[in-house]
Amino acid sequence: MTLLRGLMLMPLLAIVAACGSPKENDAALAPAKSGKAQVTRDKISVSASTTLGTPMAERVAVLGMLNKRNGQTRDIELKPGEAIRFGKVVVRVRACEKTAPWETRPDEGAFVQLIINERPLGTTQPERWRQVFSGWLFKENPAANVVEHPIYDIWVKACKMTFPGEEDEEKSSDVDAAQETKKPSNAPQSPATEAPAPESPANAAGDSENTTET
Repeated sequence: MTLLRGLMLMPLLAIVAACGSPKENDAALAPAKSGKAQVTRDKISVSASTTLGTPMAERVAVLGMLNKRNGQTRDIELKPGEAIRFGKVVVRVRACEKTAPWETRPDEGAFVQLIINERPLGTTQPERWRQVFSGWLFKENPAANVVEHPIYDIWVKACKMTFPGEEDEEKSSDVDAAQETKKPSNAPQSPATEAPAPESPANAAGDSENTTET
């Protein structure tokens, strides 16, 4: 529980400040084009506690999305402050976070918004854009918050970011791997076979004469 609270509260205050008015028109949140991540007008504000590691605007949230109607799934990668549209569905990411390497219970999460162009349930009204979910989703604890929609589901796969010191460890491991590939093999080597010596011109001439005599 402490882990979840820590993961949520670090960027949550900044998110609330940047979310805008609840009366904001949901249609204005939908990108005009489909299939390509687009930068939104969201302001990525961070508190002092979120400055550890990769800057918020440079992190990448990896999400999975399922269409329960046709069984189609897709992977989505978005930076905080980006949105992507797939037909009548819009996914927006406001932030992503993960626990530090020294934490005992690792987890990763993202603040996600799901906006869908659909007819209001139980009405004959025309379709309109409606925000059906806005909140944190967690990889290791998905039951903490779920997307409740009859057709679409979305979940967190990763938050790509690094903490101080992790970059040096990655470089060191790369160097070690390169050195391992350069080491000579310990496998037994087969003895080299000597090539036959070339035949001298004199011997070749003698062989030709003997052939002629016979």
